Amino acid sequence: MKFKSSHLHKKPGVSLLLLAVFGCLVFESALAQPIIPTATNATPGTVSQSLAGDGIVLPAAFNDPIEPFNRAMWSFNKGFLTWVARPASKVYRHVVIKPVRTGIGRMGKNWTYPDRLVNNLLQGNWTGSLQETERCLCNTVLGLGGFFDVATHAGIPKNDADFGQTFRKWGWQPGCYLMLPVLGPSDERDAVGLVGDTAAEPQTYFFPYSLISTGVAANNLSDTVEGAVCFSRSEADSYSILQYAWSFGHENRKVDMRLTGIQDEASLETLQAVLFTYTNAEFPAFGKTRSVLIPTTGKKLDFTFWLQPGHTPVVYIVPGFGAHRLSGNELALAELVYQRGFSAVCISSTFHPEFMENASTTDLPSYPPTDVLDLQVALTQIDHRLDAAYGQRLGSRVLMGYSMGAFQSLCLAAQAPTNTAPSVKFDRYVAIDSPVNLRYSATNLDQFYFAPLAWPAGERTANIENTFLKVAALSSQSPKPGADLPFNAIESRFLIGLEFRLTLRDMIFSSQLRHNQGVLKHALKKSKRRATYDEIMQYSFWDYINKFAFPYDKSRGIDMTDPEIVKKATDLRTYTDELKANHKIRLIANRNDFLLTAEDLGWIEATFDPSEVTLFPHGSHLGNLSQAAVQHAILGALDGLGASPKTTKGDKSSQ
Repeated sequence: MKFKSSHLHKKPGVSLLLLAVFGCLVFESALAQPIIPTATNATPGTVSQSLAGDGIVLPAAFNDPIEPFNRAMWSFNKGFLTWVARPASKVYRHVVIKPVRTGIGRMGKNWTYPDRLVNNLLQGNWTGSLQETERCLCNTVLGLGGFFDVATHAGIPKNDADFGQTFRKWGWQPGCYLMLPVLGPSDERDAVGLVGDTAAEPQTYFFPYSLISTGVAANNLSDTVEGAVCFSRSEADSYSILQYAWSFGHENRKVDMRLTGIQDEASLETLQAVLFTYTNAEFPAFGKTRSVLIPTTGKKLDFTFWLQPGHTPVVYIVPGFGAHRLSGNELALAELVYQRGFSAVCISSTFHPEFMENASTTDLPSYPPTDVLDLQVALTQIDHRLDAAYGQRLGSRVLMGYSMGAFQSLCLAAQAPTNTAPSVKFDRYVAIDSPVNLRYSATNLDQFYFAPLAWPAGERTANIENTFLKVAALSSQSPKPGADLPFNAIESRFLIGLEFRLTLRDMIFSSQLRHNQGVLKHALKKSKRRATYDEIMQYSFWDYINKFAFPYDKSRGIDMTDPEIVKKATDLRTYTDELKANHKIRLIANRNDFLLTAEDLGWIEATFDPSEVTLFPHGSHLGNLSQAAVQHAILGALDGLGASPKTTKGDKSSQ
């Protein structure tokens, strides 16, 4: 199976997470609000009406007139990846070692030389055709049929060419996005090009040699399928992300990688969060996914877990705002604690549609105490199921949350003294980069999204497009943690704000499907979403609060216009005494986190014992999770619970 988007061919981890960030740049227009970004830890501000009135227009995605058909094909492809390709690839990887799989992939590439030769000639690239001929001869004779890439070591350049490229050079401008069954994203031009590519390969006409291409494609897919499945499952709408990423990636557009303007250290550090991912490509496959019946909703909620073979503590991981249980950061934390000797359990965020549609007692996340209670019910049911099946292997219970999950974990820690059976009880609470005041966090995230208002209106959309192209280019390069990213302050803030804004979009769409409040003007259709998404993208976090959450809460007898109710629901300071008295809490934070004010940092230091808090000077929001010192602090927060480090990267005992 060949997905035409190059992002899905990369090693799972960095490239897929960068794709997630890039893919969170999804739709065509978003009207600006009168707010601009402020400095880290500063009080929110506003901008002049003249600037705000110009608005933000995101670059258009590729034309998708047959969206319902394409979405149906993507659903088929997801099923194929999950239920056919993934299990088959797991067996294949067990039998065929990595060096052999790599060599087979090289041989398959070498055998498609006739296609590259023909298309280089059709494009008038005589040098390219000669170099490809040299590569083929060199790899065939000296590289054992192409199993070894001797030509690259000899310095002979690659000149990839196919009929899609040739048609583009001849002037064919495609106008319709097309999701092909099994083959993935394309358009009508490249789809016809695939036919030409197949016809140009001699083995096509000789059975059983005609099966070579299929076999090589299956071989290549085996090393990327785990990441592709995680991506397709973890994103609330993976179709829209893939479609938008493909819109920018498939034409090899020119990108200006120059850095213009000043940089913002905090937001640049936060972008590094996408580089924190699992290190063992097999780790997701070691996990086991099961479901529990949620008594408050009557529906089943999925969770994923990795159990150690013996009696060990269990770490329940609660993710950040809108994240899925198979998202990169959550899998990375699960692997980190698993390698340290703990069992790990992952659950989706209360703001992810998976949780909202199955475990939320409300139609939309709007009142944090209710969301925290729903989370507690879900964790309790999961713990009961695991205890019934593996009780002898479950030791102390740990609740570990990051970002919004950390805020919710601290709320549960504050309520621990009144937490009675049968609710699950935790022996340790680990909060990583928790916000303190959710209203301040929402304001800052809105401001980050509106960062491009600082650009002249006539240059704004082009600058945003170049920002997207920068991310696409970085995705193909797989940057390492700590690498210098070529984003100025406007670009880095905007990317962060847009990622959160897309999560808000998915929240609103999911909630209104179940309970349409009549706010949206466009129809809500799962199979055709673009117009509705465009409208939803006009809503900021404060719009969500004022136009969706407040009216909904009021209908349930909760007056969120009451300052006391708001403070109790959204500010951890409400639980100062309870948190100060709970010495099972371990808190890890960064002093330059853009979600924290100086007052918040002072409260943290005054509330928690110094032995319970680790404050790093840099890292902003989750940006230093890939650093050894931070990972050491996370594992240190689990000291005294009885686990011992593992000597292997994975364990099949949970199977």
